[in-house]
Amino acid sequence: MASSLTNPLSMRLKKLLYLMFKFKHIPMKNLFTLLTIALFSATSFAQENMAFQAKIDNRNGDTLFIRDNAGQIVQEIKINPKGMFQAQFPVKDGMYQLFDGEEYAQLYLKNGYDLSMTMDASKFDETIKFTGKGAKENNYLAEETMAEEKFEFDKVINLDAVNFNKVIAQKRTTDIDKMKNAGLDPNFVQLHQAYIERNLFGLQQYYTQVSANKALNNTMSASFDYENHKGGKTKLEDLRGKYVYIDVWATWCGPCRAEIPSLKLVEDKYHAKNIAFVSISIDEMKNHDKWVSFVSEKQLEGIQLMADKNWTSDFIQAYKINSIPRFILIDPTGKIVDADAARPSEPRLQQQLDSLLK
Repeated sequence: MASSLTNPLSMRLKKLLYLMFKFKHIPMKNLFTLLTIALFSATSFAQENMAFQAKIDNRNGDTLFIRDNAGQIVQEIKINPKGMFQAQFPVKDGMYQLFDGEEYAQLYLKNGYDLSMTMDASKFDETIKFTGKGAKENNYLAEETMAEEKFEFDKVINLDAVNFNKVIAQKRTTDIDKMKNAGLDPNFVQLHQAYIERNLFGLQQYYTQVSANKALNNTMSASFDYENHKGGKTKLEDLRGKYVYIDVWATWCGPCRAEIPSLKLVEDKYHAKNIAFVSISIDEMKNHDKWVSFVSEKQLEGIQLMADKNWTSDFIQAYKINSIPRFILIDPTGKIVDADAARPSEPRLQQQLDSLLK
């Protein structure tokens, strides 16, 4: 690969030879000193960079982005006339993300690596392969990504606490032992072990949240009494006798807005059924006018409400909502059917509504 890129060592040597011929009066011992300095300087320069190239079939774009863990772009690589992505650049040893415009892949990069990647972007994770210096660590990451996709996440989340903790403990032991026995770069092992621990901690937190949500099911729901976009105020008790599907959202929330088209389809499908669709915005009061305009401009349907104290509103606190969108399903008596209901874009929501609204 190095021959296909600009070689800093050869460029410096060419320049030095040019100077040697140009300044023939320089003593030989001085020329030798200059040559030594040039060699050392060129070698140091090469060591401060890494080389990367990629051949991608069915690519999603003509530019690759390498980002650090803070999301900052450290290198932008455009395709060359030969259909290859090639670059040399300095890095701080560590974990990075490769983004092709649609999907991500984890990378481990360090100066001195000479890394080549091949991939079919139509089968992104399944086809990533690396060769060259640094390939072992990056192939490990690619294989681990595929293994994580096979992890039975939904099944594990639904286990009781004792069995959930057993699965997590076993996964920690298996993942860490496998990594430590793979003969990988020590710095990579240290960084990736921390990554494994963070992921497992996140999974444990999510399990705790899901368990808390399940504990709310079949209990009486907290109430609300919020401003209605059409005027006046609406409280939960006004909707007794109907199922109530609640969408907790905000105008600034991208994932919330992404659910709007699917929510409209569900609302239209069940318009004549015994169910009310309620959207509760947790926008701050200073953005009240923005909420009013957004609902009107997007022609949002259902009952559009705005919570009185955004995240700290009583209804939001009662459900311990700390991320949105969040969906809640309540029965005609005011009992909670599902404190963490399926999103409108998920097929299981309509399956559940069909079974309830016979």
